[in-house]
Amino acid sequence: MSEILLATFAGFIVGIFFTAIKLPLPAPPVLPGIMGIVGVYLGGVAYQSIVERFFS
Repeated sequence: MSEILLATFAGFIVGIFFTAIKLPLPAPPVLPGIMGIVGVYLGGVAYQSIVERFFS
């Protein structure tokens, strides 16, 4: 839970900083960005599962 809070706080600070110096926010559009993160996570989980099943 603390990782989630720290990540949220870091994102909040980055958002304030980028807006203060008038730069575009370094984030993709909301839904495609979330789906990209989910895809990366699922790929990592699938890799671990494949390695454990076939190479252990």
